[in-house]
Amino acid sequence: MQSVENSILERVACLARLATEKKAVIATAESCTAGGIAFTLTSIAGSSAWFDRGFVTYSNESKVALLGVSEKTLAAHGAVSAETAQEMVVGALSHSPATVVVAVTGIAGPGGAVPGKPVGTVYIGWGAKGKEPLVRRFQFEGDRSAVRAQTIREAIDGLICLLSND
Repeated sequence: MQSVENSILERVACLARLATEKKAVIATAESCTAGGIAFTLTSIAGSSAWFDRGFVTYSNESKVALLGVSEKTLAAHGAVSAETAQEMVVGALSHSPATVVVAVTGIAGPGGAVPGKPVGTVYIGWGAKGKEPLVRRFQFEGDRSAVRAQTIREAIDGLICLLSND
């Protein structure tokens, strides 16, 4: 079983306090992290009070079927794009009782790079019910594990920021 490092657990504890205080319910929509964010968020006791579900949508077909990502978006922009991340956020909000969502799609490597999207390219989207999603592009360094770990950290930090500014 995978373990979660203490610095990440401190971030999750902060997120848990904010989610409880704001009565937020969180869901994840994950591609390149394959459930790593959901795993990390549920690593602390009591997470069932504020964490609802994680969508692991690794394939394009699952993005369409589970989150309602448009096949036209995938064809025009690819799975690793701001447009897809935004639709993943919207889909997770509409297919769950969550009030706050994070979505990630990227290229963890070592393969999968395409022109303009090298290994380490990750799009992270955050959203809350009734608000326009925010999507950011990241270019992470390192191997597959390092890219995933950096993605998880940024996803959690973004959730903290979203709830702090709410």
